[in-house]
Amino acid sequence: MGTRLPDRPSGDVHQAASFSGVYSENYVAVYGYLRARILRTHDTEDLCQEAFLRAFRLLKRYDGSTPIKYWVLGIARNVLREYVRKVGRRKEVAWTELCLELEETAQTENPYEDILPLLPVCTLQLTESARDALNLRYMAGLKLQAIADETDSSLSAVKVLMHRARQTLRQCIQKQTG
Repeated sequence: MGTRLPDRPSGDVHQAASFSGVYSENYVAVYGYLRARILRTHDTEDLCQEAFLRAFRLLKRYDGSTPIKYWVLGIARNVLREYVRKVGRRKEVAWTELCLELEETAQTENPYEDILPLLPVCTLQLTESARDALNLRYMAGLKLQAIADETDSSLSAVKVLMHRARQTLRQCIQKQTG
């Protein structure tokens, strides 16, 4: 159950006191959300701090229409997207991009439901070559041409294989969350 903030008295001291509870009740969820999507621990810590800093600054805009946990997770997702745009050239960002892409396809009541636990089940529906290609791309951080070289395939064959693998994962996640 997400916490809803009580009517907030005006003033920075009262806002800080209210936010202290928001932080303590939601830190684990926000940190876990980010950690599952980022390979470097120190990047996770930095992004978690940034998400809560933004939440504190935006607290006056929180309208209470959703549990505050989902509101803060939405801010964390936006911070994560900005991180991907900023450091998109680093190889470890590929995993984060895949997670964000798959999250956007999940159709659930809770838009921040964690889809990561579904990936092991859904990857079992892929062919061995598709699983290998995904691992090379998203875990090893190889570019498509390097995957083609590694698997003795053409670049176009790897592109098709990756496209079909992502489609299969999307369909599986939609089926699991739908």
